[in-house]
Amino acid sequence: MQYQSIQLAHYPDQKQTWPKEGRHILAQYDDDSVIVYQAYRPAIGLYAAEHQYFGGEFRLNRMSWIKPNFLWMMYRSDWARTQGQEVVLAIRLHRSFFDEVLSLAVPSSFDNNLYKTAEEWKRAVRKSEVRLQWDPDHAPSGGKCIRRAIQLGLRGKLLEKYSRDAIIEIINVTELVHQYSPYARKPYEGLYTPMEKVYPGK
Repeated sequence: MQYQSIQLAHYPDQKQTWPKEGRHILAQYDDDSVIVYQAYRPAIGLYAAEHQYFGGEFRLNRMSWIKPNFLWMMYRSDWARTQGQEVVLAIRLHRSFFDEVLSLAVPSSFDNNLYKTAEEWKRAVRKSEVRLQWDPDHAPSGGKCIRRAIQLGLRGKLLEKYSRDAIIEIINVTELVHQYSPYARKPYEGLYTPMEKVYPGK
């Protein structure tokens, strides 16, 4: 099943193919592109979908968080019902840009497996234009999973690059979200979501 250029799959079926625990990037991707999601108020989201870049009321002077996992975005926006997140966008990025973002990411909290001291980590946070968080993934109904999902915060020159040059296309998927939100409860038989698999790396 396809929604514009997004491949959809029956949620109960594809759920069986996903890891049940651990940190994993679930995403729809191919050799050249990766899809990430954001949700905005209409003034920003509709502008981006129409013009195919982020402009207008979009602000480059604050961190902007991208999520490759569709269901994490549904949890965050309550299936496009949260005020200020009524327009859900699927942003197809150049895969080379997404890989660059991953390579530059610094975790939001101190990890002594990555940094010798908290000071070293704080210096890395100050210098980095990419923040990384591993949050509990969520079922369509909102319940927490053991598996962790990634979100990436962009700022500075990298956010500027993201807002225009990194974009292949921006798809307004709000209609899709509204179509399937009634099925976001067990047994999920009528629920179709973007087809995702584990992304290599990070």
